[in-house]
Amino acid sequence: MRRRHLGTALLLGLACLGCRNRAVKPAPPPPVSLSLVAVGDILMHQDVKQAAAQAPEGFPALWADLVPLFQGADLAFGNLETPVAPSTGRPGVPFQFNAPEGLPAALRASGFTVLSTANNHAFDQGPRGVRETLERLRTERLVAVGSGEDRAQAETTRIVERHGLRVAFLGFTDLFNLDLNRRATEPWVRPMDLEPALRAVREARAQADLVVVSVHWGNEYQHTPTKRQRDLARALVGAGCDVILGHHPHVLQPAELLEVEGRKALVAYSLGNFISNQDRMYRADLFPVAEGDNRDGAALKVRFEQRPGGDGRNRLSLAGASVEPLWTENNWGSPARREIRVIRVGAAESRVRAELDRLADPIEGPKAAADEAQRRKAILEKQEYLRTLILRRKRVAEVVGEAFVMAP
Repeated sequence: MRRRHLGTALLLGLACLGCRNRAVKPAPPPPVSLSLVAVGDILMHQDVKQAAAQAPEGFPALWADLVPLFQGADLAFGNLETPVAPSTGRPGVPFQFNAPEGLPAALRASGFTVLSTANNHAFDQGPRGVRETLERLRTERLVAVGSGEDRAQAETTRIVERHGLRVAFLGFTDLFNLDLNRRATEPWVRPMDLEPALRAVREARAQADLVVVSVHWGNEYQHTPTKRQRDLARALVGAGCDVILGHHPHVLQPAELLEVEGRKALVAYSLGNFISNQDRMYRADLFPVAEGDNRDGAALKVRFEQRPGGDGRNRLSLAGASVEPLWTENNWGSPARREIRVIRVGAAESRVRAELDRLADPIEGPKAAADEAQRRKAILEKQEYLRTLILRRKRVAEVVGEAFVMAP
């Protein structure tokens, strides 16, 4: 009897040992990934500054809808199309900008990490304005690309590290309102000179896991990239860049995956305006859809993953790219306080549809308004607002490319 019990125990033990040997191995860790969000022109029109001054939260209130997106990304980029030089510059006037001292801190608190300072408005407040802008951005730990307190600094590739990965940022402008590049020892804004730019990209490729190039280029208010834009893009991709972030036209232009000699890169020819006072009078019920193009924007969302290449070395590869449509709401002409704010169109669509469902509900609807007349008025207003959002989303998809813009 005792031998039978011992035998049974031995068999059970061997069976358990077999179970341990057949245990499922833990899944490998997910690949290291890196996310980038990029938006276009940050413009400081007088009404934009007034809207920020009248908002209790200041500038962040103008793009509060985007803060979770910026803060949730590893890197958030925008084109700072204004000096921030309240001490050394003059008050901003039309076509010659200057931003309040609180703007850099607001951008940093909102989640921005990298800003292009190479554009046609960089010298709006002269060389001293360039220097003061850079000092204020540095104080807020914002990375500025494309300008410097001297030429060497302007042409220095900025390396940002995330998750053990090195991301190189370079900034260029193909346009100047006023080119004040004089001496290499004075403030400098980096021009798009092709051969030096290609050398810089090749050098960055050797130093970094990812190379991002910001270019201020193209024709204002044109949705089609120029031949020069396309030629520059091909040359930059061939030299080794992974992402090109374009700006200046103040309207959107297409995005594309561009392949040159076996290298693939994502090119956004123009990300449009991020915040501005342009097309302030547009109403979808009064104007053709194109009259609102300056208020369309795009949040380009890019994700890279580190995977083994053919040579066995880990490399970053594009794992996903999409564009989220943005829209600048503007209450121009209203007797109320000045309000300008950027919204995420898809989220706004979903919210308005839910509000319309509630208003139309026979039980919940009457609770949402003081009387039937008010309820009908609210329904009509929200239907018109929803129509505007749908029109703008479709317009963004039409220009940028349907493949990049997902339906809400």
